[in-house]
Amino acid sequence: MTGLEREIAQSRGFDSPAQEAFLNLLRTASLLERQQAAFFRPFGITATQYNALRILRGSHPEPLACGTVGERLVTPVPDVTRLLDRLAAKGLIERRRATRDRRVVRVGITRAGRELLARIERPLAAWLDEQLGRLAPRQLERLSRLLERVRRSAGRAPG
Repeated sequence: MTGLEREIAQSRGFDSPAQEAFLNLLRTASLLERQQAAFFRPFGITATQYNALRILRGSHPEPLACGTVGERLVTPVPDVTRLLDRLAAKGLIERRRATRDRRVVRVGITRAGRELLARIERPLAAWLDEQLGRLAPRQLERLSRLLERVRRSAGRAPG
């Protein structure tokens, strides 16, 4: 009996190695997402808000179009505007209308946003090490490459 079979009390086994791997991936992602939410809660932001701030810090001092931020998110959200509204309300980002096309809104990270990311940096590194530190660097690199292959394959239309 595998670890996953014990965790979900599955007595008859899996239909295939692909099914077991898929369910393992979902179970692990769910656990890590819950723990990640708990990690960011004391900082007053969500994991997605953190991701958006990192994207904006990466482009700083140049602001980005709202749509560009949405395209770069690790976990896409249906309403990028609402995500950015929440960050703006906290003073972590600022919006600017484009000078050439007033319909385009560009967003940039504020000093407060950069300071928050600086405060998160060390605790986040320690948390990640706690979560994944049982794997050697080469194992982590292999895991990343395998997950990239799965995403490339999953990006294709069914059938």
